[in-house]
Amino acid sequence: MTAIGTRIDEIGTLTRDGGAFYLRRDHGGRYQLELHRTPVDLVEKRVRLIGTLVSPDLVNADGVAPA
Repeated sequence: MTAIGTRIDEIGTLTRDGGAFYLRRDHGGRYQLELHRTPVDLVEKRVRLIGTLVSPDLVNADGVAPA
């Protein structure tokens, strides 16, 4: 398990479920994302996520960009 406060830098697929966005991780599992902007143009595409883990499955995203 990754410690709260850990910097996250991962690649995966950006998904959307209702009003929430998630990173489906290449290494298995998923993170829910706290986003400062809504990247609707990147949904269902491979992205690189950079952010900070704020709970076991929640990342405060500094950035989401095409991978």
